[in-house]
Amino acid sequence: MASPTKDVLTDLTPFIKVYTDGTVERIFSFPDVPPSPEDPTTGVSSKDTTISPTLSARLYLPKLTDPTQKLPILVYYHGGGFCVDSAFSLLTHRYMNFLSAESGALVVSVQYRLAPEHPLPAAYEDSWEALKWVCSHVLDQTHLEKDEWITSHADFNRLFIGGDSAGGNITHNIAMRAGSESLPGNLKVLGAIISNPFFWGSHPIGNEPREDIEQSAAYRLWFLAYPSAPGGIDSPLINPLADGAPSLSGLGCSKIIVCLSEKDVLTARGLVYAEEVKKSGWKGQVEVVEIEGEDHCFQLFDPQTEKAKYLISRLASFISH
Repeated sequence: MASPTKDVLTDLTPFIKVYTDGTVERIFSFPDVPPSPEDPTTGVSSKDTTISPTLSARLYLPKLTDPTQKLPILVYYHGGGFCVDSAFSLLTHRYMNFLSAESGALVVSVQYRLAPEHPLPAAYEDSWEALKWVCSHVLDQTHLEKDEWITSHADFNRLFIGGDSAGGNITHNIAMRAGSESLPGNLKVLGAIISNPFFWGSHPIGNEPREDIEQSAAYRLWFLAYPSAPGGIDSPLINPLADGAPSLSGLGCSKIIVCLSEKDVLTARGLVYAEEVKKSGWKGQVEVVEIEGEDHCFQLFDPQTEKAKYLISRLASFISH
């Protein structure tokens, strides 16, 4: 006997559907894959760790030149509109292997809770907690269980945060928080990788839709992820350029790289964001990379194209210099 059809509450095909009975169907999904003791392509080792009952991460350790080697550390936030994908997915895992290998960085890829089951600000809180957990490894005494890779190999003078799409949005917001709240050990974030950031707003920029903006995928994804967002689509969390948003001069890092793709509808807003950071009085360095002929987060879907390799090499240079 066929099961009765369920009523759709929110249809955000090709990303996600939410049904009136509360079930969620993630259409955009890649299979989760296990960590690997040594990735055959890159030589990077990976493992999973639990930070708290609701928070976990996958760690990536590149091949070491000596057993006491200290490495830059990157806390990474995956994309997916706050609603889909995973730190453990094939897409994220493969990209992290390439990025860790090329940059020589110890990567902590954060498995934050997803909306709509866990509406924002859950992902922001998880992302901050993960960064605090990483930083807590510098403390002599802590109630948190420490990870041997971080204790042995992290150079906390080279602490980076980064992410793509929703993860780029999270990175901006974590950098803002790091500018006003202290981290364990009073550690400072050196750099932030803000890639194809998911920013939006009520006043269209560039080639964003001019009509029926409430029907745009970006608008609807934001309200699915954060139905009670103060300020709605002009919340500073999604629109850092909104009237009344905190000054971008408060970013708590020393340098930023903004990575954009020519065909991405989010790119115009990303360019304006970078310009506003420069004009804000912030004392850090801003670098912008725009990849011609490519669309949103292209490098995740095939990290071995020439343009993806170029972007990864730019990120590696940002981390290592």
